[in-house]
Amino acid sequence: MAKKKASVKKSGGLCTVESYRKKILTFLGTYDKKLMPLSELETKCRTKKQGRDNFIKAFDELRTEGYILMKKGMKTGLCGRLGVKCGTVSRLSRTFGFVMTDNGTEYFVPGKCMLGAMPGDRVLVEDIPSRSGEPEGEVVDIIQFGNSVLTGRIEEVDDELYLVPDIASKNHMIIIRDDSVPYSNGDKVLAEIAYRGKRHAEHKVKITAVFGCSEQAASCAASILALHGAETVFPDDVLKEARKIEEGGVQDFCLNNREDLRDLNIFTIDGAESKDLDDAVSIKKTNNGWSLGVHIADVSHYVKGNSAIDKDAMKRGTSIYYADKVIPMLPKELSNGICSLNPNENRLTLSAFMELDRDGNMLSYRFCKSVISSKVKGVYSEVNSILSGNCSADITEKYAEVKDDIFLMDELADLLIAKRSRRNAPEIETVESKLLIDENGVCCGVLPRERGKSERIIEEFMLTANEAAAKLARDKKVPFVYRIHEAPPEAKVENLHELLPKFGLECPHFTEFKPYHAAKILESAKGTDKYEAVNLMILRSMAKAKYSTEPLGHFGLVLDDYAHFTSPIRRYPDLAIHRIITDILAGYDDKWLSKRYAGFASNAAERSSAAEIRAVTIERECEDCYKAEYMRSHIGEAFDARISSVTEFGFYAELPNTIEGLIHIRTLPEGEYDYSEPVSLTEKFSGVSYTLGQPVRVVCAAVNVSDGIIDFVLESDEEQE
Repeated sequence: MAKKKASVKKSGGLCTVESYRKKILTFLGTYDKKLMPLSELETKCRTKKQGRDNFIKAFDELRTEGYILMKKGMKTGLCGRLGVKCGTVSRLSRTFGFVMTDNGTEYFVPGKCMLGAMPGDRVLVEDIPSRSGEPEGEVVDIIQFGNSVLTGRIEEVDDELYLVPDIASKNHMIIIRDDSVPYSNGDKVLAEIAYRGKRHAEHKVKITAVFGCSEQAASCAASILALHGAETVFPDDVLKEARKIEEGGVQDFCLNNREDLRDLNIFTIDGAESKDLDDAVSIKKTNNGWSLGVHIADVSHYVKGNSAIDKDAMKRGTSIYYADKVIPMLPKELSNGICSLNPNENRLTLSAFMELDRDGNMLSYRFCKSVISSKVKGVYSEVNSILSGNCSADITEKYAEVKDDIFLMDELADLLIAKRSRRNAPEIETVESKLLIDENGVCCGVLPRERGKSERIIEEFMLTANEAAAKLARDKKVPFVYRIHEAPPEAKVENLHELLPKFGLECPHFTEFKPYHAAKILESAKGTDKYEAVNLMILRSMAKAKYSTEPLGHFGLVLDDYAHFTSPIRRYPDLAIHRIITDILAGYDDKWLSKRYAGFASNAAERSSAAEIRAVTIERECEDCYKAEYMRSHIGEAFDARISSVTEFGFYAELPNTIEGLIHIRTLPEGEYDYSEPVSLTEKFSGVSYTLGQPVRVVCAAVNVSDGIIDFVLESDEEQE
């Protein structure tokens, strides 16, 4: 029987999308000018009427992917030939924004050059002349829209309600009415862009949620959480799993194959308000020096990979703390319940035992699955009173069983602090804020958060356990989530070279900037009136710590091995490495561990870094609103302050209680000011200078709770008298 000939279906000569992509790139790449009229490109590609859909699809794909650019006048060109970069809008204020390019360069973009782009938008940006020396650009095309949401307050103008956005524009935005979400003048709201113009002021919005009065910090905080997508409630399937775990309790079979440490003097030390107690400590003197135990809640025993709780925890990445509230990474049934190392209760832990010599150097380490029963719920302030020798009888009684251990811990912490100093770790000072919230949820006070000796003890012990965890992973050569801190970027190091002489300080000579150099600079400024300014400069020169699968070390701590092991209740990377360490202890070989965890560790590192940035942003923005709320009752009052940063439009001054406000250049004595970035503003003719770290006397002039903005002015001579 004769075989049939294979039939070939002809396409009628139509080009596929892929062939059009190749043609477009080829013709634009060989064109004698940088830009080609779109009509000419179509002709060169021999686009037939019936094939135009494929041409348009290919063109749109290349544009969305950032290969080609469409300019005004219907002209197009290759981004590479035009020097145009592809990136994402990372930050946006009312008058400017920033674009992070795909190669990691951040561009400052003036508001008029943003083309109406919003955070999360994928854009094309090209260079424009810089006024500061830092990369400055203009958005020339928006190739992909982000989520297009923003917050703001409702304001009535001529009997019409408008949105005053928190970012993007100083102008009012038109609201497209939708009766499904009622709102009123003065409300803090979440809005969605329903129509995009070519400028931010031309956008039109639809109100999607109302949070309450824009003059209340609690309402503003709720809007910030919604804007950043922070989930304040847990999904039903997550809560169902958590309740089942809590109801199961710590059964006898859970103790199988665990070291029983319930007779040891193990206890927690945390803040008085803490409910998620995920670390406990123990100590013993040995013939060689010390045996330090750090016992961490074994969250991985309860939160299994790919469970509903695990997927939700990875999505959240971290707990978020603001004002007097917390949005936990794990449901309270775990975070405050069965995982929390509450006193006198059996709790499952992952323990790290470090053997240290008499100078605090690590001789060896080992990890084990364990069960503990914490002897006491220690509180930082109470332990500090014991160490200072002025504790009450009640506190003496409470800590009677562990009092001797507290003094041993103090002794060991001193050795660890001295060791950190010997390895020339820079002692950069930072101060956190403590917000006092009344029964109505209103901020009634702001204080610098105090760090006593007990806080330092726990910090040093946790650092030691974190180092041991990273050493274990490196020794075993298994996939891991490391906490890394790279050396400062070269540009910031060059800035230090230029700026330090302006403070009368010599910058050490080096071919590569090391922690030792930062420590030496700080040491040279100590005891002088320049110290605070130099401390700020060193702090701002540092790279941001992040998570990585590569053990690149920690610049600030001067450690080759470092990870986050000690907080699995509130940080996902800690939970991730607990899971890996558990399987190491179970005896799985490195090949199996690599196959199982390589992708997981990479995903956890990347997502945890992004979640941390989001959490820090939320916490800072919420804190700004609460601080503004507090200062609203202090308008007109004068305060001592120090200049904390200098810009071309004025300078910021910080009060001793950590509150910061802007002194705008327009409020300074009349004159012509030279800006010496980022050190000083100097009036040309009088020579009057406002310099980083300089003490100033300021008056609180205005407050905007909705924006989290505080305006100061310098106190006049008449006011001082």
